[in-house]
Amino acid sequence: MSNRRRKIVSRLAEVFCGVAVLLALVPLAMILFYVLKEGIGAMNFAFFTQMPKPVGEPGGGMANAIVGTLVIIATASAIGLPIGIGAGLYLAEKRSTPLAYSVRFLSDVLNGLPSIVIGIFAWEFLVRPIGHFSALAGGVALGSMMIPLVTRTTEEMLHVVPTSLREAALALGYPRWRTSISVVLRTALAGIATGALVAVARIAGETAPLLFTAFGNQFWSTSLREPIAALPLQIFTYAISPYDEWHQLAWAGALVLIVIVLIISIAARFATRSRFGAPVD
Repeated sequence: MSNRRRKIVSRLAEVFCGVAVLLALVPLAMILFYVLKEGIGAMNFAFFTQMPKPVGEPGGGMANAIVGTLVIIATASAIGLPIGIGAGLYLAEKRSTPLAYSVRFLSDVLNGLPSIVIGIFAWEFLVRPIGHFSALAGGVALGSMMIPLVTRTTEEMLHVVPTSLREAALALGYPRWRTSISVVLRTALAGIATGALVAVARIAGETAPLLFTAFGNQFWSTSLREPIAALPLQIFTYAISPYDEWHQLAWAGALVLIVIVLIISIAARFATRSRFGAPVD
């Protein structure tokens, strides 16, 4: 193939990739624009500080749902991230063992499991034996959804770390466990943080598991042992109602949910940049 034909093919490939990127961004931009347009009207001080009002009373907000969402996300992250990162580290270091093959296969299967199945499973083994819904059950359900995604992402990021770094640390007398944690894991931290953010973004808007576990709460509650409000549950309740004011509050809740995920992503990227330099894209 001549140089001219190579340049033509390369140019066509660039044009095709550009068109594909635009086609992927257009639906995302339309969704963000519509959510912003519909929800910005209900965004006021009362929305962030007041409880939901009964039907027929104007005003009200989602303060309890916003706090409840943060509580559930924190609980799920405290459960899912350590287990997922630890499992990914094991898969990267013991990649050829039968247990590693089994964990890798189960992680891939669980990644495609519908969230409602996770919710039913959590209800059967966490809610039903105790006899009531709870924020902890919701956090466990969402945390279990994070584990397979974080596991596979961590494993892939650790595979990117050059083998020479491991060999250099072992040659200096580092034990294998310390090499894995202090050298390999630290080198891949930016990519692992990105995978953790993807997992958080996935669970932040999940509704089905919370219907079977956290259930929702019209009152103020931050206890892990009691039902708790959450933005996805509140949005679901308001969206299926016949009241226009509740519909607008549902759009505002969706907008806040997007902003929460955005803030978590930006904060994590800045934290990674400040300690380890520019994050890996």
